[in-house]
Amino acid sequence: MSIELKQNCKYALLVPTSMGIRITPENGQPVHTSDRFTMYATSAETNVASIPSYLGMPVKVLTTFVKGSPIAQFIKNNLRSRGMDYEGPEVEQGDPWGFRHQINIADSGYGSRGPRVWNDRAGEVGRTLSVNDFDLERIFGQEGVQIVHLSGLIGALSPETSQFCLEIARAAKKHGTKISFDLNYRASFWKGREKELRANFTEIASVADILIGNEEDFQLCFGIEGPEAGGEGLAAKIEGFKGLITRVKETFPNATVFATTLREVVSVNEHLWGAIMLEGENWHVVEPRAIHVLDRIGGGDGYVGGMLYGILKGWEPAKWPQFGWATGALATTFLTDYAQPADEEMVWSVWKGNARVKR
Repeated sequence: MSIELKQNCKYALLVPTSMGIRITPENGQPVHTSDRFTMYATSAETNVASIPSYLGMPVKVLTTFVKGSPIAQFIKNNLRSRGMDYEGPEVEQGDPWGFRHQINIADSGYGSRGPRVWNDRAGEVGRTLSVNDFDLERIFGQEGVQIVHLSGLIGALSPETSQFCLEIARAAKKHGTKISFDLNYRASFWKGREKELRANFTEIASVADILIGNEEDFQLCFGIEGPEAGGEGLAAKIEGFKGLITRVKETFPNATVFATTLREVVSVNEHLWGAIMLEGENWHVVEPRAIHVLDRIGGGDGYVGGMLYGILKGWEPAKWPQFGWATGALATTFLTDYAQPADEEMVWSVWKGNARVKR
């Protein structure tokens, strides 16, 4: 089954996002013992969009910036370096206690010492994202977008961003843009807003063409029963996930693609990495195999970006999760939260397990 994409579009992929920075200690050291850090521009949604963008597809980012902020300029420079167009309002900081871009303080971990992440989102400017700041008729109707990728992180960030994502989904549906929705449930975002967010997420999922999430995402967002407890071993685990995805499909029959990743952590630097995708009535399973990990953050986003790239390229569906598996694995070899593939050959070499030198 192929996904019929809208043609003659300016953009292959569009992502709404809240941009921030990540500061990371050198050499896998813990944050609390370090005095040297590297700063990166980051967001889950642009992690996804980086795969198509680095591989030559036109990508657009909808976001918001703090006016006059050197961090905002750093982020803009980074998005340009990734080949991405961006659009969004400039919001006045207000005062020293006003708006800023989120800060993600995270080490990479090493060996048996797991990575630790500290999110500092106080005053996050991305929480002000509003449909009033964007001309959705121009973006979807005149410029044109083939796939819009929505994330539950943005959908739950604030009441304003929730409405923003709803309006984007409605505009996309109206203009024939395919909708990808990664649930990305976060309990702290949902606290006190459970009824509102379940209704909002249900509306988006009901019109989505591609649904992505793990067992907790589907259970906690929609109350769908998780994988059934069965026998031991990988085969039983995969069958359990197939049962979950089947129930998700019964709940949201509009979608044609359902996807989740499989990860087992052997150590910080060695993971077993796999994926399951249901396309129409066809199962595509990438059984977990070992990958070597420099930094795990962004691996799941890399998978989604690679899968969407395969869809945008019009490849046969079996290749979508294979390429996604490889771009996810590739992302874990970068200290940035996003993979930066040089070309498709680099990605397929990861899939084939070919790490020989290329001269």
